[in-house]
Amino acid sequence: MKKLWEKGVSVNKEIEEFTIGSDRELDRSLARYDIMGTLAHAAMLRSIGILSDQEHKDLKGTLLNMYRKAEEGKLSIEPGVEDIHSQVEKILTEKLGDTGKKVHTGRSRNDQVAVDLHLYIRDEIRKTVFVARDLFNALMLLGKEHRDALMPGYTHFQVAMPSSFGLWFTSFAEDITDDMILLQGAFQVANQNPLGAAAGFGTSIALNRKMTTELLGFESLRYNVMHAMMSRGRLEKITAQSLSSLAGTLARLAMDVTMYMGQNHDFISFPEEYTTGSSIMPHKKNPDVFELIRAKCNRIKSLPTEADLVISGLPSGYHRDFQVLKENLMKAFSELQDCLYMAEKVLLQVKIREDILDDPVYRHISSVDKVNQLVLKGMPFREAYQEIARQIRNQTFTPEDSIVHTHEGSLGNLCLEEIRQKMDTRMESFSFDKIDNALQKLLQ
Repeated sequence: MKKLWEKGVSVNKEIEEFTIGSDRELDRSLARYDIMGTLAHAAMLRSIGILSDQEHKDLKGTLLNMYRKAEEGKLSIEPGVEDIHSQVEKILTEKLGDTGKKVHTGRSRNDQVAVDLHLYIRDEIRKTVFVARDLFNALMLLGKEHRDALMPGYTHFQVAMPSSFGLWFTSFAEDITDDMILLQGAFQVANQNPLGAAAGFGTSIALNRKMTTELLGFESLRYNVMHAMMSRGRLEKITAQSLSSLAGTLARLAMDVTMYMGQNHDFISFPEEYTTGSSIMPHKKNPDVFELIRAKCNRIKSLPTEADLVISGLPSGYHRDFQVLKENLMKAFSELQDCLYMAEKVLLQVKIREDILDDPVYRHISSVDKVNQLVLKGMPFREAYQEIARQIRNQTFTPEDSIVHTHEGSLGNLCLEEIRQKMDTRMESFSFDKIDNALQKLLQ
């Protein structure tokens, strides 16, 4: 089949295979979005007189049939077809003849790919947000359930001060509310319409770009056409940064879980069916789920650097370098969503020890509370500090049985409602309903 850019000279087969790379496989994930973009573009072409009412009707009917096939996973890219953009135009031309040949008017494969990626990333961020919220809810539930179960807090890997499982679980929940801010930022970057930028310099055809912006449910338009094209690379990098932040939260949670399951800590455990065994040691209950979450999330954390290195030093304009950013970003979305889901699923089965602080190794964990008792009786803090330090050194220190922390966010006052309100506010900042309404109309 002829390429969209072919001018009558066949390309060397090895050159063709190298430049196409894995696009045919990856573009299956972009099929629905490419059809959406083409539906909006065709409606706009009718509005400016490029397509007749009948031509638009024929195009829309064929595109909607293709969309349904894509949703069912039945729209394939045929052998010899370069990518999903070529496949869509091939089907339209075969079924509708000259009408299908008109659909690319005022459009380049460059802005076509760009709008596909904006729509895809916008949708994948949405999926990620909801799976992250599920994990947030699980952590908040566990925090509330185990709010009074004490555990040691550490600094420098040394026993520090009393903590609690309520404090530990909900610390990660509130971390996720911060990650939502970065996801919201990436979502806003993706929620701008690059369609109509063509190859990055616009076109002499008087396109109605505001119309396609509304049809596709974008919040705004990428106005400057060079800016729209140069969103390639920047969009992927900013998205990768948001995924990296959430992956970092999850990797640290997985590290804690893995460490706390070990016999040296023995803080938590899981049902045997949620762990794996050893081929030689019959006693082993390995935290493979959390080790894999840790590894996969740490790999995702490298994604912003990878994107930065690919686009670093490129001059203005489109470059084929952008093509290589798709594969790992798409994989990162699916892997991070899987990791979030598995963390939620397994954590909800956690069993915790209630008597951890009874171990003599933690006998000095209340030293700061003892200092504060002296301070509240009028002793200057530094003198109180020295007095408790002397008691510890002389082995006359008496542990405090009652741990009372009451200020906001402490183990005795977790501020669960305030943290939940923070998450609710973050969720409300996404314009999912507006997008749904626009796409529902487009796909009718």
